[in-house]
Amino acid sequence: MISDKQIISNQTHVSTILAAHLFSKKHNSNVVFSPVSIHVVLSLMAAGSKGPTLDQLLAFLKTNTTKELNSLYSHTVSWILEDGSLNGGPRLAFANGVWIDKTCSLKPSFKQVVDNVYEAACERVDFQNMAVEVANKVNSWAEKQTNGLIKDVIDANSVNKFTKLIFANAVYFKGAWSEKFDESLTEESEFHLLNGNQVQVPFMTNEEDRLFVCEFDDFKVLGLPYSKDEDEQEDRQFTMYVFLPDAEDGLQSLVEKISSTSDFIDCHIPQKKERVGEFLLPKFKISNAFEASSMLKDLGRVLPFTDECDLTEVADSSAGESLYVSSIHHKSFVEVCEEGTEAAAHSIMLMTRCARGSSEKPKRIDFVADHPFLFVIREDETGVVLFVGQVVDPRGS
Repeated sequence: MISDKQIISNQTHVSTILAAHLFSKKHNSNVVFSPVSIHVVLSLMAAGSKGPTLDQLLAFLKTNTTKELNSLYSHTVSWILEDGSLNGGPRLAFANGVWIDKTCSLKPSFKQVVDNVYEAACERVDFQNMAVEVANKVNSWAEKQTNGLIKDVIDANSVNKFTKLIFANAVYFKGAWSEKFDESLTEESEFHLLNGNQVQVPFMTNEEDRLFVCEFDDFKVLGLPYSKDEDEQEDRQFTMYVFLPDAEDGLQSLVEKISSTSDFIDCHIPQKKERVGEFLLPKFKISNAFEASSMLKDLGRVLPFTDECDLTEVADSSAGESLYVSSIHHKSFVEVCEEGTEAAAHSIMLMTRCARGSSEKPKRIDFVADHPFLFVIREDETGVVLFVGQVVDPRGS
């Protein structure tokens, strides 16, 4: 059995593969998503699969068994996503929910995983007669779990009398910078768009002489740590990393580079503070939604979304019907300002019955994010990635 550290490294690589594919499809749009949220949904799907469907999911998640996935979430993610707000750390929420039709029942082995590993609240519902009401209930749950940031993650029309099970995951993060930006220093300046135009947006800065920053051949990386829990016994540290290409149109090239190797992010994290020259980072707010199953099919993971899938380990149906995944919906939000970052994400899986290298550093490094860039929010001790996004226009989605 591989170590949790290796599983997390694999999870990070999956994150960058998803990011590269998603950003290439939306190369001229602001995008944010939560890899850990999508990973949870796929891991639970794997727990209910067998045969070629399970093989395909495990191959994509770069792991050997469902036990390894379960170990990651029961031993690591549960600790990482504990709320630290009572003692000055980030406010965190991580919740799972299951809504299953009254004509079905979860198989004991799958229910054990749902209850003990993912600690998901499970509710029996009537999709046959109350599909719209169930959809509204799921949306209300998501809104509550994400502090009101994620609303209407699922269209009521996507839930109908054929729906048998909905699994939902919600992630919420709100962290204050360990060194806040001075609002009085925020000023409007030009941001260069990918089409060559410029727009005026508010840029933050501070008077810090040293920042976590490093410079590579054609990009720079900035690390902005969040305040820690004062009573933290373990060395849990959340940080936002900004990957800034040198070229104003260098975003796509940087995306391809990040996804090219499994440990790219780990190998390009600034480890110490360096003297900085000019420092500007735009404020931004992003909200977007997408249908994740189409992206997974594009990446060759087709079986879970066809009537050839094998999800027989999930539930028993009174009608003897088999299940397939009709869709996976994902919606995320992130806001970065002088105080810190607020971010949330929500993933929903619907199951339906089948009808059959670094360079030498200069004395001072300028970091002026006045053109499109990437960002990553992760926990540094483990390397678990919570959010990934690209900013092509700080004015909004």
